[in-house]
Amino acid sequence: MRLLACCCLLLPMPGVALEVIDDSGRRVQLDQPAQRIVSLAPHTTELLFAAGAGDAVAGVASYSDYPPEARQRAHIGDSQNLNLEAIVALQPDLVVAWQGGNLTAQVERLQNLGLTVFYSDPHAPEDVASNLERLGHLAGSDAVAGKAASAFRDTYRQLQQRYSQRAPVRVFYEIWYQPLMTVNAGHLIDQVIRLCGGRNVFADLDTLTPTVSVEAVLAAQPEVIIVGAIPEQAQDWLQRWQDWPQLPAVQHRQLYDIHPDLLHRQTLRILQGAQLMCEQLEHARSVR
Repeated sequence: MRLLACCCLLLPMPGVALEVIDDSGRRVQLDQPAQRIVSLAPHTTELLFAAGAGDAVAGVASYSDYPPEARQRAHIGDSQNLNLEAIVALQPDLVVAWQGGNLTAQVERLQNLGLTVFYSDPHAPEDVASNLERLGHLAGSDAVAGKAASAFRDTYRQLQQRYSQRAPVRVFYEIWYQPLMTVNAGHLIDQVIRLCGGRNVFADLDTLTPTVSVEAVLAAQPEVIIVGAIPEQAQDWLQRWQDWPQLPAVQHRQLYDIHPDLLHRQTLRILQGAQLMCEQLEHARSVR
């Protein structure tokens, strides 16, 4: 059934050379494979390169630093503050936007100017693979994209088979420290926690990236605390939790960090982050 649904996302309509359904549910149509693509977020840049469309990428948003070749492309502003004039000047035949991150008014302005926009907003691992296939289809690089998507799915299944049924571990994942922020069940990071046999202590909150209090974390009693922070910040973030030795995660020294690029970007690299998290949760099980 999933395979049938995936195929439906790629089938063209009569008279249209290329057509896919994007993550907003819109039909995106091109007369021919995209030759000039502008990416409006770091994760969409990564996906385009992974899908074999890197040579067609003409412009990228700030912080599009992976793969390294992306740094050589023209910069078109920050995800939240796009330079519309620079985007139009690049004459793209496809713009790949971040539905959950770009300002709607700016992207709609690009559409009103006649540019074709594909909205990307993966919320599950399968969405990452599907994005690869659809972007590869629009760029005419189906073979590369399909191979990458297949490898991604295979590795995901291997991790799932190995870890998802292991003894549950209560996890607090910190995406920011001031204010203290985490993720709920709708976030891709929650999917990774579950993949590793973890249980997100704030999965039931309504907001995708909710702000929580230290008191709420104390009440949740996580066995593991993981911070999504760059190395220069991670130790400071983790050190703060030493002030609450009543937390099981502190008592058993189960405080970890994962580079945010591996989990906060919806790309192939989430499997690298997942492997790290699964190993961390496995260690937590061993010290119970």
